[in-house]
Amino acid sequence: MDRREALKLSLLAGAGLVAGAASTLPAHATPAAPCPGDGTPVQFLPKTAADPQAHENDIAKYPKCPYCGMDRKQYHHSRMLIQYSDDIADGTCSIHCAAISLSLNIDREPKAIWVGDNASPAEVKPLVDVDKASFLVGSSLKGVMTKRSKVAYGTAAAATASRLANGGELANFDQALLAAYTDMSQDVSMIRKNRAERRKRMMEQQGKT
Repeated sequence: MDRREALKLSLLAGAGLVAGAASTLPAHATPAAPCPGDGTPVQFLPKTAADPQAHENDIAKYPKCPYCGMDRKQYHHSRMLIQYSDDIADGTCSIHCAAISLSLNIDREPKAIWVGDNASPAEVKPLVDVDKASFLVGSSLKGVMTKRSKVAYGTAAAATASRLANGGELANFDQALLAAYTDMSQDVSMIRKNRAERRKRMMEQQGKT
């Protein structure tokens, strides 16, 4: 994977994410109290310590996705880990949230990026470098944080076999990341709707108790 290409994609998407986030704020919203680093790229810095071996025992080190709060052990098959050049890592639940991390950290160079290897039969999928992974985009397999799934395999043979069984298109990481950015608007709308429905059901259940 060309790290510069990933940065280009994140730069383009970052502008759209910031603009989209601003448009969702209600007119009467009260600004939050300022924090150190607000208004600079520092505000998006992952809140973890530098770790040269971030990919080792990554779920224990980064149990929750910082962008959606999802359990990375539960979504071990779709999880990703981005290690920036300062050895600070961002552990996400999916390529959807990894795309957000790359967009927000536009002034920081990705040193390495890993993804769950669905070619492995292990109960918890091991990580594989995205340079060595093959992605299956748009198959019948259920996506995580996205309607159009993007599933990674550690070997091209495993990805091809999955494509024969589940459909979709084979892709490298750059292509899968571009698909994640392309789907971002629709996926965010889907996630927002799903969470609103879940909150409504919880309130209804609480009202019955």
